[in-house]
Amino acid sequence: MGKTVVAIVGRPNVGKSTLFNKLAGERISIVEDTPGVTRDRIYFDTVWNGKTITVIDTGGIEPKTDDMILEKMRTQAQIAIETSDVIVFMCDVHAGVTADDRDIATLLMRSGKPVIVAVNKIDTVGALPLEYYEFYELGFDGDPIPLSSVHGTGTGDLLDKILEIAPPDDAPTEEDDSIKVAVIGKPNAGKSSLVNKILGEERMIVSSVAGTTRDAIDSLVLNEYGKYTFIDTAGLRRQSKVLERIEKFSVLRAKSAVERADVCLIMIDAEQGITEQDEKIAGLSHEAGKAAIIVVNKWDLIDKDNSTTKKFTDDVRSALSYMPYAPILFVSAKTGQRVQKLFEHINYVNDQASLRISTGMLNDVLADATSRVQPPTDKGKRLKIYYITQTSVKPPEFVIFVNDAELFHFSYQRYLENCLRETFGFNGTPIKMIVRQRGDND
Repeated sequence: MGKTVVAIVGRPNVGKSTLFNKLAGERISIVEDTPGVTRDRIYFDTVWNGKTITVIDTGGIEPKTDDMILEKMRTQAQIAIETSDVIVFMCDVHAGVTADDRDIATLLMRSGKPVIVAVNKIDTVGALPLEYYEFYELGFDGDPIPLSSVHGTGTGDLLDKILEIAPPDDAPTEEDDSIKVAVIGKPNAGKSSLVNKILGEERMIVSSVAGTTRDAIDSLVLNEYGKYTFIDTAGLRRQSKVLERIEKFSVLRAKSAVERADVCLIMIDAEQGITEQDEKIAGLSHEAGKAAIIVVNKWDLIDKDNSTTKKFTDDVRSALSYMPYAPILFVSAKTGQRVQKLFEHINYVNDQASLRISTGMLNDVLADATSRVQPPTDKGKRLKIYYITQTSVKPPEFVIFVNDAELFHFSYQRYLENCLRETFGFNGTPIKMIVRQRGDND
C-alpha cells in the first residue's frame, strides 16, 4: 500500500504544528506561541480509513523576508511542497486573508499540486463565522475546511478530503527497505553538519548556536553503498539544563528517534573529549538494543602525535565500557574526512545486528563453552543449562533454558555472550539474553 504525502504549509503561527500533533495523536512537533519555532520539516505517518498518510510539518512561510533563518525556513517549506502529493494550506480565521496568505496562494498555485485550504481557529459549533467565507477568494477548488487544530474538530473532514483529492496510487510502492540511521549526541557535536555533508545539500539548518536543530528530521540517501534514512536529532543537553519546554520535547524526540533507528551514530566532539553526557546519550542507544557506531567528530581540529588516536580510543572504551561492541570512527564533518567510510560501517553493524543463528549451531557453542568453563554452583547446587535458541534480531535475542535462574550469575552470562561473539561476530550490536527456568523433570 502506498502512502499519500501531505505538506502542511502557511504563515508562521497559524496552528500548523498543533494540527500536525493532533493528526499524529501525540506531540511530535514543538508547539510554542512564538512564530518560527518549527524551523525544519518534520515527518510522521498516520493511518486514516486504512490508508497511510505521511504528514510533513513545515516552518512558517514568510514570502518576503531578508531574515536568514526565515529565508531558510521558506526553502524547507518549498522542499516539502515539492515532495508532497497534497498540500494543506492553513490560514487563521481571526486574521482573515492577509497579503502573505495571497502570496503563499500564488506560490502554491504554481506548484500544480492539489491544495486544501484549512481555516483554523474556528472553535464555535454550528454556523460558520462570516470571516470563514473570505477564504474562498484565494481561488482554490473545493470548499475551505473549517477546523480547530486545538480541539481536533474538522480534522476528520480534512483527512477525508486529503484521501479524496490525492493522486491515485496506481503503482504499488515498495516497502521502505532503507537502513534507518539516528544521529545522536550533545548540542554542537556536528550532527547536522555530518548529515549535510552526506546529503551534499543544506537539508538541516546548520548554525554555531547549540540547539538549532530542535526536531528529528528524516532524510533519504541513496548511493553506491545502499539506501539509508538519516534521522538528525536535536542535541541532547543535561537534564538539569533542560529548562525550556522546547528542549524537553527535543530530548523526548531524540529518544523516539533512537527507537525508530536500526543504527545509531553516537557523535562525540573530539575537542571536548568524552563526557558524562556522552555516556548518557550512548546509553539511550545501548538500552534500546540498537547497533551503534561511535563517531568522533572534529578530528581535523586535534593536534596529533603517534599516540593520540590510541589515547582517545582508550578514553572512549573506558567511559563507554558497557558497549565494547561499538566500532569507533574518527571523522571530520567539515572536511569530509572518512565520512564515506561511515556507510561501510553502517552496513556492517546493521548486518551483524540482523544475524540469525540456527539452534543447532548455538547449542554446539554452548556445549563447548560449558565444557571449558563449568557453570557455577551455589550451596552445592550446580547451574544446568539445557539449551539456547535465538528468538529475534535487531538486537540478537537469545533465550536460555536453565534449571535455576538464580544460579545463572551475570558473570557467566557475560562469558557465554563473549563465546557467542567469538564464534559468530555480532560486532556493533548489543546482545540480549533472556533466562527461562524449567524444572529438572520438564
